[in-house]
Amino acid sequence: MEIWLNPACSKCRSAVEVLDGAGADYTVRKYLEDPPTVDDLRDVLTRLDLEPWDITRTQEAEAKELGIGGWERTDAARERWIAALAAHPRLIQRPIITADDGSALVGRSEDAVREAVARAGGGTS
Repeated sequence: MEIWLNPACSKCRSAVEVLDGAGADYTVRKYLEDPPTVDDLRDVLTRLDLEPWDITRTQEAEAKELGIGGWERTDAARERWIAALAAHPRLIQRPIITADDGSALVGRSEDAVREAVARAGGGTS
């Protein structure tokens, strides 16, 4: 299991506390320091079963500067969104947890993080 996080984010810190409390085996990706590539984003979006606009923090100042809120949310615009997230990782919703079973979820709540632990088969083996 991998968690994409920003250590300054309270939701990310809470997710790590839940993972640690459950004894989960995971790796940390500080995605602002190690930004996901376009291919990484395509993969995680497939795993999340979401579109790029679903994981975009559109209220961030950077998003407003780019005018993302006015972008089309269509198949034709999908790659534009993905490229923007790769170029501006601060706009990616966090934390994102990828599970070993091939799934992923946005761990903004303790319940979602617990679901990720359950998908991974519980805590450490």
